[in-house]
Amino acid sequence: MIVVLDTNVVVSEILKPFSSAGAILRLTAAGIIRLAYDTRILLEYTEVLSRLEFSFSENLVHDLINQFQEEGLAVVGSPLPFRLPDPHDEPFLEVALAAQAYALITGNKRHFPQRSHKMRILSPAEFISEFSSKRR
Repeated sequence: MIVVLDTNVVVSEILKPFSSAGAILRLTAAGIIRLAYDTRILLEYTEVLSRLEFSFSENLVHDLINQFQEEGLAVVGSPLPFRLPDPHDEPFLEVALAAQAYALITGNKRHFPQRSHKMRILSPAEFISEFSSKRR
């Protein structure tokens, strides 16, 4: 199953390892789900995770980004035919659509209003709930 993670989910995965976001990171590490990404997304992950406010070690950031690259799916998305409220979110939707991902997982669903796209936009809790029910 392929998914795209918004940066806020990646941050939550590290800060709250026993949360739904943390469960997504464990599923990724186990190879059960695969992350789609492009260079823009990896650069944003790196920039945000490297901020002093989080105090994440350089090694942690490096190892996480390397894992995403090695086990994930590199994708080239096409520009959206519409704008999102925050243009910085557009790469995530572009990649999700190009990868034909199961879902784009975000803590800010309102940043991805359903317009002319068919992508599932789920919170981490919604994704884990759906994933758990499919596994039964």
